Amino acid sequence: MIITSLLDTDLYKFTMMQVVLHQFPGAQVEYKFKCRNPGVNLAQFADEIRDEIRSLCQITFKENELAYLRSMRYIKSDFVDFLGLFQLNEKYITVTPLPNEEIDITIQGPWLHTILFEIPVLAIVNEVYFRNTVKVPDFPEGRRRLEEKISLLRGDGLHNLKIADYGTRRRFSKAWHEEVLRVLSNRLGHHQGEQLAGTSNVLAAMRLGLTPLGTMAHEYLQACQSLGPRLRDSQVFGFEMWAKEYRGDLGIALSDVYGIGAFLRDFDLYFCKLFDGARHDSGDPFAWGERVIEHYRNLRVDPRTKTLIFSDGLNVPRIIELYERFRGRCQLAFGIGTNLTNDLGYAPLQVVIKLVRCNGQPVAKLSDTPGKGMCDDEKYLAYLRQVFEIDTV
Repeated sequence: MIITSLLDTDLYKFTMMQVVLHQFPGAQVEYKFKCRNPGVNLAQFADEIRDEIRSLCQITFKENELAYLRSMRYIKSDFVDFLGLFQLNEKYITVTPLPNEEIDITIQGPWLHTILFEIPVLAIVNEVYFRNTVKVPDFPEGRRRLEEKISLLRGDGLHNLKIADYGTRRRFSKAWHEEVLRVLSNRLGHHQGEQLAGTSNVLAAMRLGLTPLGTMAHEYLQACQSLGPRLRDSQVFGFEMWAKEYRGDLGIALSDVYGIGAFLRDFDLYFCKLFDGARHDSGDPFAWGERVIEHYRNLRVDPRTKTLIFSDGLNVPRIIELYERFRGRCQLAFGIGTNLTNDLGYAPLQVVIKLVRCNGQPVAKLSDTPGKGMCDDEKYLAYLRQVFEIDTV
């Protein structure tokens, strides 16, 4: 059994789920799975994946897990009470092998009851795939690569560089993820100048005494396309509802649902002051950082008081480059995922589960990186581009 705790997921799933409970309890959604690697036969593992999902749907929260969530200042007690009764339901998810050897995974149902599927299901797909295709994993190579990363991070003048683990969804396996985090915690954690800022994985944070990290994901701002008063204001509506729920806590805004231009148009002086910073997840990170810093300056907000988080396909050399470009000009944080938890010499799976509909209407992301969006409704995408004044590349 791969997943043994409902805390084995990313923190932002809980922070978003709390907003759903309080602000959008009736929303209905649909998610779709996609593997971006060509020629990978996942269909052969459909039964195994289904069995693991069946096990996932048997799990409930334990009392110590609920107590841990309750200890977070931004998690409200009625939400923890709700989680005390919560269980994922198999009727909301279907796993279908396709003739082209791909696999269709569709999640459909109330947002409140389906939001916690994404991360554990992706972790299941990864682990099932790798345990069947790599019979004897090269852990010595994985440890050598991890050691290399740690040596780079402990280089001269980098003691203030902080990284966080964002690697749950595409990890090689749960056991390897745990080993990586234990090593990082020992080598970069509390006693070593604290270069490990924390982890997005709530279970690992609880077990290892790390800081759990995360705010919002794309699905939240995408859903607001359907839930808000009008499409053009959906990003503003999403930020407003977030602020209403968290009153200044968890203040990192996701910037790439409609591209950086549309984000900066909406991220006015009010939001610049209200939010602690922004997160980059597609497009050129250097150009993005320069534009966000310039935006703060133009609004007479000191960028040195704000945090820029980089989290798009990072590796350690790229993190060091970004750190050297932006240090001293703003607060910095780096979330590193696949390259941390799935770097043993095998090609990682580029798998995603994306929100594609909310309350019966299509929703989409207009990414700064071509191919990162996921929407099969071309008319809707064209309409979205028009509304947010985004040129087709």
